[in-house]
Amino acid sequence: MTAESGTRVIPIQAMDTNIMKIENFKDLYIAELQELVSMEDQLSDALKRMAEMAVHPSLKLALAEHQRETEQQGQRLQKILRRHGADARVHTDQAVESLIEETAKMMKMVTQDDLRDAAMIASAQKLEHYEIAAYGSAAALAGQLEVREDQNILHESLEEEKATDVMLTTLAKDEVNLDALAA
Repeated sequence: MTAESGTRVIPIQAMDTNIMKIENFKDLYIAELQELVSMEDQLSDALKRMAEMAVHPSLKLALAEHQRETEQQGQRLQKILRRHGADARVHTDQAVESLIEETAKMMKMVTQDDLRDAAMIASAQKLEHYEIAAYGSAAALAGQLEVREDQNILHESLEEEKATDVMLTTLAKDEVNLDALAA
């Protein structure tokens, strides 16, 4: 226990004894892929809810299309993990879980439809930026391991995420944010 707060400090190593042990570079790579699977699963569900909540037709369509793309990305990741003999359902990506919780909280806070759509794009772009970082890191690890087929697949998903980010920026600037400003 700490003297100041009276709370017990638990060392990180003691927090979860069921954590996969990462003992080499390939283990690190596999763990990153498993986190990506978790991320894509969580995002697929969140994007479906966001598309249902969106009012602006272009935003509804964009979120629904990205949800389908997200499912395909998850399938690609699972295929990579099967090739490596690894379980796809080991980790829960807590960072994306928190970003999704923040998105849900924001959607409850914003009461006006056009403004909510603008907030939804801002939240979706935070998620996109996290995905871009995660795919970029995994692709770099694949490159170091010289698993070029994996690296190419990860780069494909990375480029899809970058394109989605650009599309959301354009949609915000040209349509959704203008409607929110006018409301």
